[in-house]
Amino acid sequence: MTQDLSIITLVLQASFVVQLVVAGLLLTSLVSWTVIFGKVFGLRRVRAENEEFEREFWAGKNLNELYSDATKHSDATAPMERIFASGMREFLKLRERRLADSGALLDGARRAMRASFQREMDTIESHLSFLATVGSVSPYVGLFGTVWGIMHAFIGLSNLQQVTLATVAPGIAEALVATAIGLFAAIPAVIAYNRFARDIDRIAIHSETFIEEFSNILHRNAGHATAPAAAS
Repeated sequence: MTQDLSIITLVLQASFVVQLVVAGLLLTSLVSWTVIFGKVFGLRRVRAENEEFEREFWAGKNLNELYSDATKHSDATAPMERIFASGMREFLKLRERRLADSGALLDGARRAMRASFQREMDTIESHLSFLATVGSVSPYVGLFGTVWGIMHAFIGLSNLQQVTLATVAPGIAEALVATAIGLFAAIPAVIAYNRFARDIDRIAIHSETFIEEFSNILHRNAGHATAPAAAS
């Protein structure tokens, strides 16, 4: 009689510990895929919003108008636009205090942009550590389920007078399912983590470059009596 060795049957026939491990790994994989899809669309939106803001910024639009637009709808603005707004806000505050030192004006604006940059990166990098944890821990959790399943299978075989491949195979197969599910959860998480980490690094480098370029514009205009007029 041919035994049913399908994955579902093997899981249903496995010990409670193996079933618990498999259920936990499947739930983790589901959450991991949810995070992956959320990150894909989230990073795509960040890049599109940053590119749109940069086009407006380098088109020579009045900086005061850009700042006014950024403060009117701060929740819907691009991360780079919020960085710009924080630097512009600090620059204007220091100008209102009649600071004559252009270096102090520039340092204050740059510190504000750096603080805003860190906040934006913390938001963009959210849930990335979860993918790293899933990718590194899931194989070991699956291996634990396999070891436990093999122990359980050998204990059951100890009561048999004659051991054949037909009696050993189901128990070993049940145990190996846990390792397979562990890899199923870990591999996509590792691939996604590496891809997202690379994309986030590019966003960070792009934002830091913008901070330096905008700082140069502020430096050129720091000696003026009024706020800078255009990003050119």
